[in-house]
Amino acid sequence: MELRHLRYCLALAEVQNFTRAAQRVHVTQSTLSHQIRQLEDELGVQLFHRHGKRVTITESGRAFVDQINPIVGQVDGIVASLKNVPDELTGELRIAATHSFNVQLIPQCLAAFMQRFPRVKMVVEELSGASIAVGLENGSLDLGVSYRPAVPRGLWFEPLFNEELKLIVAPDHALAKRKRVRMGELNGLPLALLTPNFSTRQLLDECFMAAGATPQVVAEMNAISPMVELVRQTGLASIVSANALAGEPGLVAVALENPTPVRTPGLLWNKATMNRPATRQMADIIRQQAHSDMA
Repeated sequence: MELRHLRYCLALAEVQNFTRAAQRVHVTQSTLSHQIRQLEDELGVQLFHRHGKRVTITESGRAFVDQINPIVGQVDGIVASLKNVPDELTGELRIAATHSFNVQLIPQCLAAFMQRFPRVKMVVEELSGASIAVGLENGSLDLGVSYRPAVPRGLWFEPLFNEELKLIVAPDHALAKRKRVRMGELNGLPLALLTPNFSTRQLLDECFMAAGATPQVVAEMNAISPMVELVRQTGLASIVSANALAGEPGLVAVALENPTPVRTPGLLWNKATMNRPATRQMADIIRQQAHSDMA
């Protein structure tokens, strides 16, 4: 079964006349009749009753047409979108990501994008999730890589993957040699964490509450890099995503459980501007890279 068979079937079902259907799909009447018969033989059902050049659709034919119609429409839409992507994009693309994704994912995707579209100027910022949402809302950003915003504000969130948050400690820390640590064991443990206005901190506080644990939060910071450096230089522990540790030597990441803190990062769009060619192309590259990293 080929795509042309489906197109011929849809055309005949619509006009119910071999001559007019053949004209519509630009083939001879005999070719159309042969192709429809071939399709019916392959399916093992009769799609049309023949009455000379006129036809009426069977019940099986109607069920078949109802199911293939949206499929052919999707294929046509995909083909049209590919034709609308120019070989040489120009202009400016403004994207932002939280720290975890700006360490490795975004640079990898930028390299791929710039190699394919060298005439597009890239403006990249590292911002909090809340600031990314505001930038998309007011039009100062085209695309974000962040977590789902607490307040949608007309934005579209597309999940990419799930990521676990892990306990990070120096190699000589008492928990450094553990494979897994229960959240309840963090009760009273000195920690450096993000400030409470971060959604990641709010998630961790919910996990502590569920485990009945009250850690000793001795440092609250609004950026991950200095927090990670503080862990490296002190006996403190912290909790961050594995992506935030890319290229960070001298630290040990330990899995957490009961409960395991999990975040779902994704693409964040403004619904009004998400169809711009450069934005779509960058989003495709981010999807591919994220799925490759998770494979």
